[in-house]
Amino acid sequence: MPAEDRPQITLITPPVVDLAQFPDQLARVMDAVEVACLRLTLASRDEDLIARAADACRLVAHARDVAIVIEQHVLMVERLGLDGVHLTDGAKSVRKVRKDLGADAIVGAFCGVTRHEGMNAGEAGADYVAFGPLGASALGDGGQVDHDLFQWWSDVIEVPVIAEGALTADLVAKFGPVTDFFGVGPEIWGQDDPARALQALLAPLG
Repeated sequence: MPAEDRPQITLITPPVVDLAQFPDQLARVMDAVEVACLRLTLASRDEDLIARAADACRLVAHARDVAIVIEQHVLMVERLGLDGVHLTDGAKSVRKVRKDLGADAIVGAFCGVTRHEGMNAGEAGADYVAFGPLGASALGDGGQVDHDLFQWWSDVIEVPVIAEGALTADLVAKFGPVTDFFGVGPEIWGQDDPARALQALLAPLG
């Protein structure tokens, strides 16, 4: 696939990170594969822990000119020096968050498998829309995004789109021509060598 057509990568952190090890692991992955954006998706509700993780990940990302967004925690974006927020409730809060964070912040929206929700998010001011899962997953209601949604989106809609969820090398090959980004995280962090696992997953892109 020509470099200009190759999807970019949004790297998604694990829900739980060991701050003694993860920043170095993250740096190795980012040095092995070009990443466009890092998404901080921590399960913790501990504000201090989230702040320390965000600081550590921001240093790694910004040293490599990679933007970093945080899932859901809108109020932490400016305080922690992050580039934006990834919303998980579709289009519902995009307009308000865009107003709160301003035009320069990244505001992205995960819209599940719903084309209509994605269109609404784009119209409300989202910088990107994410759909997923692509592969079989026990998460949510088990629904999967079909290839036709991405084909239609790439033909009709200008808002960048992220394909994510239960990715395999075969799915990367199939969806590569019709997506702007792949969101990758759970697929690699449990492997012995996450950097090598990411390279293998993206191998079909050439």
